Amino acid sequence: MLFIRGASRVSIRGISQLAIIPSRPSTTPRIDNNTLTCRRKYHVEGIMLAPVVFSGLFVALWTWKCVMMVTFQNKIIYMPGLPPNARWEKIQDYASRCAGIQWREERVRAADGTDLALCVTDVDLGLSATSGLPDVVFYILYFQGNASSIPPRLPDLSSALSMLKRRSLQWRDGNVRCTMVCLSYRGYWTSRGRPTEKGLNMDSTAALNWISQLHRNSYSGEDQGSRPSAKLVLWGQSIGAGVATNLAAETPMPANVHLDSLILETPFTSIRAMLEVLYPQKWLPYRHLWPFLRTHLDSWKNLGVISKKHRTGNQLPEVFILEAAKDELVPPELSQKLYDRCLDVQLPVTRKAVAGAFHNDTMFRGEGRRAISDFLSHRIAPTRV
Repeated sequence: MLFIRGASRVSIRGISQLAIIPSRPSTTPRIDNNTLTCRRKYHVEGIMLAPVVFSGLFVALWTWKCVMMVTFQNKIIYMPGLPPNARWEKIQDYASRCAGIQWREERVRAADGTDLALCVTDVDLGLSATSGLPDVVFYILYFQGNASSIPPRLPDLSSALSMLKRRSLQWRDGNVRCTMVCLSYRGYWTSRGRPTEKGLNMDSTAALNWISQLHRNSYSGEDQGSRPSAKLVLWGQSIGAGVATNLAAETPMPANVHLDSLILETPFTSIRAMLEVLYPQKWLPYRHLWPFLRTHLDSWKNLGVISKKHRTGNQLPEVFILEAAKDELVPPELSQKLYDRCLDVQLPVTRKAVAGAFHNDTMFRGEGRRAISDFLSHRIAPTRV
């Protein structure tokens, strides 16, 4: 027992002594807590990365949209496929709503061979409308807006012609034939091709030559003295107003047709002006894309050319501006500019606003149709022949 106890003590003491073993020197540097400081470094590259990325995306988006607008500008301006059934409309589908006015489809080819469609009707005016040779023939050449097709417009056009026919019964004498020709631009309705301003100018010239040929063929059997004179009214709605002024300014009138007047329905001064209207913010780049425009339709410039071109003739054409009082696209300032332009270049001009009408509503409303028929009666009445 003593041995065991002694041995026990020795072993315990020995173990305690053996437990004190010197440790290896540490290779980790010692950190003095008194000298420890936290220093946080800010990287400028990281701070500026997000603004630079988002600004680059914003500029890239603007640039992409500008390129798309310039590339596909004709797709934006001309919309022959709206509504989707516009190309398959038929005249007979609207015949029952045309107030007895009979329309027919004719075909004509432009200078580049493009096949075009025309909607044509003849209306005899005056008390002696059905007797013999007319004293004068008025041709109305109509240019539509940038969407849809001609057939849906025929009921409203027919209503205006019916009003004109009723008014003609008050004329004391005279026998007048009125032939209305509605041009379907290339790419619209059943016409071939794709719309461009150059193409539309060729289309309008082809329609004008068709009218000249029609007049020549219809009265070729008469001698020069008894052959009725032919007067022309150019009527354009929206972009059609630009097509009408282009034709009057740039295309020589045929020898047997005299330009009598122009009807500008909901017109604008130019495509460049419409860019500024649609994008009024100066910080947006879109309004500054006008140098890249391929379609101009500059009626403001054309009115000056028309005045100079016809000043040597017997009579300047009269201009009638029909605007929509609630036009959501074209502000009244542009119509006012065209009115002032006519006064500046000494073109006779009248102006009428259709109350409550939107951009495409002027002919839907009775006031608009009456305004058109009143102006046509003023120009066609036998007292002015």
